[in-house]
Amino acid sequence: MANLELIKATRDYIPVIQEISNDVWPKTFSDILSPEQIRYMMDMMYSTGSLIRQIEEQGHHYLLVKEGDSWLGYLSYELHYKGKPWMKIHKIYVLPTAQGKGVGRFFIEEAARIASAAGMEEISLNVNRFNKAIDFYQKVGFEIYGSEDIDIGNGFLMEDYIMNRKL
Repeated sequence: MANLELIKATRDYIPVIQEISNDVWPKTFSDILSPEQIRYMMDMMYSTGSLIRQIEEQGHHYLLVKEGDSWLGYLSYELHYKGKPWMKIHKIYVLPTAQGKGVGRFFIEEAARIASAAGMEEISLNVNRFNKAIDFYQKVGFEIYGSEDIDIGNGFLMEDYIMNRKL
C-alpha cells in the first residue's frame, strides 16, 4: 500500500475505532465465538467509557492507519507491560477489505520501531487459538510463547495463545 498515513489516536478518534471494530469484529470472530460473546466483548472493550479508560488511565496508545479518506485499521499497545521490558499489543485489527495488502505488517513494523526506541526487548500479544491470524503473526516474527484461558465474565472465556517477538 503506497500512501498509508499513521495517526496517533486520542479520545477524539474513539468513533473511528468503534466504526472499524464494528466492521471487523463480527467478520473476524463469527466462526470462532457466539454472537452473544461477540456482543459482550464489543461492549466490554469498545464502549466509549472503556476506550476512554484505556487511553487516559491504562496507558494504551492507539494508532490508526488510513489511505486517502479511508480508515483501514487500528493497533493499540502498552509499553513496560506488567513492569517488563515488553510492549504488549492489546489490539490489532485491519478491515477485511484491506487485509493481505501490507497494513498488518505496516502496523507490526511500526510497533517494533516504537518498542525498540523505548528500550523494549520483546513484543507480546494474545490471539484466539482458532484465529487464522496466527499464521500472519508467525510470518512477521512472532512465536507461540504459551497459552491461557481468560475468564472475562458472563460465562465467557478468551482462549488465547500468547505470542512473542524478540526485538
